[in-house]
Amino acid sequence: LRKEVLRRLVPPSGDIIRFSGALGTEAETLLPEIRRRGLEGLLGKQRDSVYEPGRRSGAWIKLKCLNEQEFVIGGYTPPAGARKHFGALLVGYYDKDRLLFAGKVGTGFDTKLLSTLHKKMRAEERGTCPFADLPSKQNGEWVQGITPGEMRKYTWVNPKFVCQVKFAEWTRDGKLRQPVFLGLRQDKDPREVIRET
Repeated sequence: LRKEVLRRLVPPSGDIIRFSGALGTEAETLLPEIRRRGLEGLLGKQRDSVYEPGRRSGAWIKLKCLNEQEFVIGGYTPPAGARKHFGALLVGYYDKDRLLFAGKVGTGFDTKLLSTLHKKMRAEERGTCPFADLPSKQNGEWVQGITPGEMRKYTWVNPKFVCQVKFAEWTRDGKLRQPVFLGLRQDKDPREVIRET
């Protein structure tokens, strides 16, 4: 119905306005191809639904393609607000023998997990940053706002722990967008952790 109304209201205009066609298949079939092409996801709509401005409904859903891989934990930020133990994990991956910073992972933890991880990491604390590329500037800006002053507030750990993280994508400057902690990996040697995607 939506598309029929649009076709009547908007005259054909070549490539200026192009109506997307219905794909007519299940999301499970489409998602692997969308992921292969590096696209963010797709919007699923019930065929008979109407647009509801300013409101979310189950008739239109966003299906995101999330990436997942393991990362090495190199430190953590102090807790903020009501959170205890730590704020975010500082994670990276190896490029040859250099541990490179990938981002901060601040979600995916419950209170018990925060406590357990904190105890493990405290046993491996060190005085210096293990990331070869921190601090660093790109276009005159500190990468992810991590200044030398901020780095003094962080706790650094020996790069012995590997964690599994899901994330939306890599940003243009090579950092994780919307990372979520999934768990520790006991089966992986940290030196084998490389950037996969």
